[in-house]
Amino acid sequence: MEPIRIGIIGHGFMGHEHEKMLSNFSGIRLMGFADKDPSQLEDVLPGLKRYQSNEELIHDPEVDVVLIAANNNQHHDLVIQAANAGKNVICEKPVAMSLQQLDEMEEACHQNHVRFTVHHQRRFDPDFRTARAVYDSKTLGNMYTIKSSLYGFNGNMHDWHVYKSEGGGMLYDWGVHLLDQILWMLPGVKLKTVFADIRNVINFEVDDYFKILMRFENGVTAEVELGTYYLADKVQDKWFERHWFIGGNQGTAYVDGFFPEGKIVRTSHLLQNVSGQRTMTAAGPTRSFGPAPEGTILTEPLPQVNTCHENYFENYVRAYHGEEDFLVQISETRRVLRLMDAVRESGRTGKSVDFE
Repeated sequence: MEPIRIGIIGHGFMGHEHEKMLSNFSGIRLMGFADKDPSQLEDVLPGLKRYQSNEELIHDPEVDVVLIAANNNQHHDLVIQAANAGKNVICEKPVAMSLQQLDEMEEACHQNHVRFTVHHQRRFDPDFRTARAVYDSKTLGNMYTIKSSLYGFNGNMHDWHVYKSEGGGMLYDWGVHLLDQILWMLPGVKLKTVFADIRNVINFEVDDYFKILMRFENGVTAEVELGTYYLADKVQDKWFERHWFIGGNQGTAYVDGFFPEGKIVRTSHLLQNVSGQRTMTAAGPTRSFGPAPEGTILTEPLPQVNTCHENYFENYVRAYHGEEDFLVQISETRRVLRLMDAVRESGRTGKSVDFE
């Protein structure tokens, strides 16, 4: 099969990441880049085209697929322009700034008979895939809580991400990934209610903290928390923290770090009631929170997963040639956008929002 010829609009951070990954990717031929800032093209790798405009790339007959890695507020127009030129489209997340925009983008792709999907590569994060493997195994029994958290210590965002007009803020940046992961972990399970707290802690225009609580029909409550201003005196390679916690009636699991460490934790037997004797701890006397009797805490290793971000484009190549479905369906990205709307409504009103 001939390689899929991809041109990329946007040579910022994600554009450079795509350049590194796709320059020698089996089944793909990277054609070149366009960027509204010509200086961004100065370090494009030799042998790749440096287009003078987005339009030149979109109308290049040697481009089969347009990958859009421009600022969030540009996605809508660029997807429609590419579709109208008969190009297949991969769009960075968040796919659109509103449900109406997404409907218009999907309609343009449908009318022009082109393929349309979204780059949700964090479905292949090792920490997420490990947490999902624990959930899918049902080894924890009846699960009641899933917690996903990401904390950074720098506080400030960068470049256009600090501007609301450009689609900045952490809900659009990391939030869309974290919510997509939760929804993809519980496929087909109705999300009943959403409650959210969204804040601008040190950034003026855009959010840099959120806590989102989601109650699912199967009894699971999922919590997603992100903060960019969680100060800590960590060593140099620990300026962020990534954590998962999953609780069930037959054990719990913790998954720490993007390349995760953690365990499944159980008890040898359930205590029917607390000891009548109080235990003195650093927090004071207690019975319910006293130390577990020796030998009652048992641990197991986390499941092993084999995953990396390259898997996204491996799926894309196979799906492009009709061998399987695209991993990311537009209906899934629409549900994420609907959830983000509910999150903003709850954050604005301070009230829980009915979802499905």
